[in-house]
Amino acid sequence: MKARDAFLVLLTAGVVGTAAWLVFFSPVLGVRSIDIVGNVTVPAERIEQQAGVPQLHPLATVDLAGVEGRVMKIRQLASAKVDRVWPGTLRIEVVEREPVAAVTAGGKAALIDKTGVVIEIRDMVPPGLPTLKLDRPAAGDPTTMAALQVIQSLPDDLAAKVRLVRASSPEGVSLELSDGRSVVWGGSDRGADKARILATLLRRKADVYDVSSPDVVTLK
Repeated sequence: MKARDAFLVLLTAGVVGTAAWLVFFSPVLGVRSIDIVGNVTVPAERIEQQAGVPQLHPLATVDLAGVEGRVMKIRQLASAKVDRVWPGTLRIEVVEREPVAAVTAGGKAALIDKTGVVIEIRDMVPPGLPTLKLDRPAAGDPTTMAALQVIQSLPDDLAAKVRLVRASSPEGVSLELSDGRSVVWGGSDRGADKARILATLLRRKADVYDVSSPDVVTLK
């Protein structure tokens, strides 16, 4: 090998080695900022702290899956996605869980999302959120999930009237309205039909409206 060629090989190796050092080991391309988007109620400072990524840690070696796993330990979050944004930003995009009902026990109210996960515990049920009455509420429980599906299927105008949702089985869901009237809803099937029919029935005076079978409804 000629001296000139040897010099070029050494020079190239040096450049590659320097570049590798800058990317994987040096703080030059380290994490200088953490950009958090999608959070509404969870403070960005809490998410950043949970992420556990030190300032100037080489961006290239950040364990993205590890960061996502740590951030997802915040129970108010439904999902988290972490990306590198060169030259020095770590981007964390989150989606927060939204409460759809409350379960009361021991003088406290547990707010749960559409999957039955407890988001937070409060002293009382927030206004506008229905209370869920079940024998054994739990995420994944068929009765719990049926009741939550019914709540989500209600149109806004009807949902605003519901203060209590009871469920004895997946097919035994009933609603208690804010004016004291009751609705036998049945299962979570044909939610749109039941809501449409109930909107008409509520114009008629009754104590109980049974729309569990939309084809044959009854009033008491």
